[in-house]
Amino acid sequence: MSTVAARPAEQTDLAGYCRDVARRAKAASAEMATLNSGVKIKWLHRSAELLRKNIAAIELANADDLAAAPGYGLTPAEIDRLKLTPPRIEAIADALIEVSNIRDPIGRVIDSTVRPNGLRIDKIRVPLGVVFFIYESRPNVTADAAAICAKAGNAVILRGGKEAIHSSRAIVELLQQAAKECGVPADAVQLVSTTDRAAVGEFLGMADYIDVAIPRGGEGLIRRVAAEAKMPVIKHFDGNCHVYVDAAADLAMARDIVVNSKCQRMGVCNTAESLLIHSDVAAEYLPTIAADLAKNGIEIRGDQRVCELVDAAKPASDADYKAEFLGPIISACVVGSLDEAITHINRYGSHHTDAIVTNDLAASERFAAAVDSAAVMINASTRFNDGGEFGLGAEIGISTDKFHARGPCGVDELTSYKYVVHGTGQVRG
Repeated sequence: MSTVAARPAEQTDLAGYCRDVARRAKAASAEMATLNSGVKIKWLHRSAELLRKNIAAIELANADDLAAAPGYGLTPAEIDRLKLTPPRIEAIADALIEVSNIRDPIGRVIDSTVRPNGLRIDKIRVPLGVVFFIYESRPNVTADAAAICAKAGNAVILRGGKEAIHSSRAIVELLQQAAKECGVPADAVQLVSTTDRAAVGEFLGMADYIDVAIPRGGEGLIRRVAAEAKMPVIKHFDGNCHVYVDAAADLAMARDIVVNSKCQRMGVCNTAESLLIHSDVAAEYLPTIAADLAKNGIEIRGDQRVCELVDAAKPASDADYKAEFLGPIISACVVGSLDEAITHINRYGSHHTDAIVTNDLAASERFAAAVDSAAVMINASTRFNDGGEFGLGAEIGISTDKFHARGPCGVDELTSYKYVVHGTGQVRG
């Protein structure tokens, strides 16, 4: 594999290096905006082919990251996520093919109207431009983000964690090799080669070159990006997600949904962190769901009524109801009405994902309309708030913002739009 990016040791002028990367990304984005869809598909297929052909080289680069991992204080679970094996590299290649099959959004007519004077006004999807993507130390995210940004006609600057720098570099070199072969501007996908954290600040100040920043990682990183960025940021800070068990719930269904929402994978943003139960079913439901959660090692922190019904429950504080535990703890509260549940969620939640379990259609409609969250689940697990599960094919993250994108961000969310007006010589009087 050829070297396509300067090594960190070679960068003596950090500000100059960052500006050069951003400048080249901006130039590449102009080409990407008009790139034929077939060329992008060809690039994704060739990239997947090169990944499969270079499994041994990628594993060799990954070995350097794994060797350094203990020095960074990574946990065994984090080291496992960092590790690339042949099946995992194959899965990365498969994901590129999946992105290639997503309908290309660029040039799609969102809406079209004809005015009384004969003007036809088309609203058309266009790329955002240059995406600055800051993310955690998972090499597969490097390929996923590059693919989805490019599919949406954008150039992307990738700033991954230092723990995966060798693996990410090996992957990006192959993506750039494929780009050169297929007629895609190589600078459309660039990896920030320095691990200096000051580089992030440099890029966040370059609104003249970068159109949007997308951070994906811990809350501290995301808050830093939101505070420093001079360009729009697509983000969510945390995921304090709720499941509300209504008076009209199927309680067997509610047990399955709560266990899946909380226990299927605890360390992710769409995991349920809080359980609300209507007082009419609390005495029947709480002991059984508490036993289910206990089997999975979950500690319950609840209000007075919860503690009365569940011997093992601990008293909950106000901070517990606001917390994203990302581990084997769940807060719980008994509420007297649907509206009380909605008020609790809107007060303590993070506007990410909230679910209701009910057989009452009116209750589900009221909940969906009143809960201020990016995704509302009716009789389904919170774990379904995911780009793949929503049929987006891939996502670059989940947004709890209301501008410009909300919920899982796929290729459509990485676009904007422009108006194209067709006339036949009309002039305004």
